Amino acid sequence: MKKWSFENSLWILFLSVLLNGCYGQLSNDNAENTAQRTIYSGGDIITMAGESPEYAEAVVEEDGKIVFVGSLAQAEDKYLDAKTVNLQGHTLLPGFIDGHGHIYNVGLLSGLAANILPPPDGPGGNYDGLVESVKSWIDSEKGQFIIGKFGMILANGYDDSQLEEKEHPTKDILDKISTEIPVVLVHQSGHLACVNSKALELFGLTKESPEIEGGVIRRDADGVPNGVLEEAAFFNSVLPVLGESDEEVQMRCVQSGQEEYARYGYTTAQDGRSTPDNTSALAMAADQNKLFIDVVAYPDIIWNKEAMSTEYYTLDKSYTNHYRIGGVKLTLDGSPQGKTAWLSKCYHVNPAGQTGCYMGYQILIDRMVTSYITTAFVNNWQIMFHANGDAAIDQMIRSVRSALDSTGLEDHRAVLIHGQTLRKDQIPSIVELDIYPSLFPMHTYYWGDWHRESVLGEERAAYISPTRDVIDAGRTITSHHDAPVTFPNSLRVLDATVNRVTRSGFILGPDQRITPYEALQSLTIWSAKQHFEEDSKGSIEIGKLADFVVLDSNPLKIDPTEINKIQVLETIKEGQTVYKNSSNKLISQHYSRRN
Repeated sequence: MKKWSFENSLWILFLSVLLNGCYGQLSNDNAENTAQRTIYSGGDIITMAGESPEYAEAVVEEDGKIVFVGSLAQAEDKYLDAKTVNLQGHTLLPGFIDGHGHIYNVGLLSGLAANILPPPDGPGGNYDGLVESVKSWIDSEKGQFIIGKFGMILANGYDDSQLEEKEHPTKDILDKISTEIPVVLVHQSGHLACVNSKALELFGLTKESPEIEGGVIRRDADGVPNGVLEEAAFFNSVLPVLGESDEEVQMRCVQSGQEEYARYGYTTAQDGRSTPDNTSALAMAADQNKLFIDVVAYPDIIWNKEAMSTEYYTLDKSYTNHYRIGGVKLTLDGSPQGKTAWLSKCYHVNPAGQTGCYMGYQILIDRMVTSYITTAFVNNWQIMFHANGDAAIDQMIRSVRSALDSTGLEDHRAVLIHGQTLRKDQIPSIVELDIYPSLFPMHTYYWGDWHRESVLGEERAAYISPTRDVIDAGRTITSHHDAPVTFPNSLRVLDATVNRVTRSGFILGPDQRITPYEALQSLTIWSAKQHFEEDSKGSIEIGKLADFVVLDSNPLKIDPTEINKIQVLETIKEGQTVYKNSSNKLISQHYSRRN
């Protein structure tokens, strides 16, 4: 039998002490002193946890969640070996949550298509600018990629209200870009497009083509399509072509869309009217772990109800690799700036080709709307309504009331998207029916002057997106960008919600302005509530996700008219930096050990 030497005994004792020490340390109550965590301090930390501003000196993140909010001294004492991030006087907020947007289309139209937005966002100030910009894009890497994939020249963002010519460009203008390749220029509203002669040929639209229900094919005096397509005429023609995207296109769209959102401080993005192509791409990105911010999709209930049967829709609202399906979307009308929204009173100035008291048009009859809502409520699906015109909002109110009477669903959190011409007398019904308005005061900057002069006239334009009255009625709101209608620029959203200043400098509806803190609530905790995510997002509180945005200035401490100049310095998703401003040299990270 082998004998143990004194040296053997010492070795065993050493191992025993080492192992016991290690395991004792892991089970010790003071384990937090050695685990890797991050302390953020050195700037204004606005928690968004109260009805008025509350600040913390420090916040600690561990494993993607917030584990401490309080004083810096307590944080440093409790977490001895934590990494520290010095905010250098900048401002930390909860990551922004998208009240309404279209992240996939941001990747496609803002990321890959030619930019023909009006100034200050693009070069689309007149017809010549449109033509030359698109021609330049054709020879670019993105242009060759899109043309190679779709056989189509694609541009996004022209706006007839901002063009010098004040008219939609027709096929004759677009034929200057190409007569050999179909050309599609998407209107900034996303509800119209103008196309060239080759595209009309591709879509089979001729003088003999019948009108399309829910849309308009604009025509010349002889009845020949002039290249301008409204609503269903646009969707039914263009979307089938874009829907033929392959995996390479889809992944580039998802990647580009995320990059744009993260650049503006969003840690949760929405895909607010998902086609089968959109949900397929997002599911594929989730399966391949290619999502670095959270994405919640709302499939179109008419086009893509089947998506609700996938594993990405769950009653507990959980994400799979940063992706979930939140509910469904139903579109009831069009765009006010494009003059396709359904109003209860005449447009101030009729669009071309319309006479008499033109009020836009509805898309669905009441019976169909009620049926879709009932389907959503029976299945416990959250439903969002695109309704810009007050007549469409009336239809939504009637139909939601009818569906609730038959289903009795509680805590449905149905969402009114846009609600541009929401009337004061409609607000009590919104509150009564527990509908969450996601309003669009960003319109006051981009189209406020146009609404005054041409769309609604002075009185109705001043009441567009009545945020003050809705909040005062006891209803929380979100404020959105509807990207790619505009860039997903959170600070432009914040600025417009607070200031309501038009391009010309006119204050549109000063009585509907809200405070900077309320506007921040609409981007954080109120938006989390709209999405059923208030327990995990929207404020800096222990147990919530460590989703943060760092701004170069505190929106609550500067002149409100300067809000639009604030820069996003960093976006942090669950403790990981997903965007950092390349010009930001001030935020420094360093490691320190305190004994």
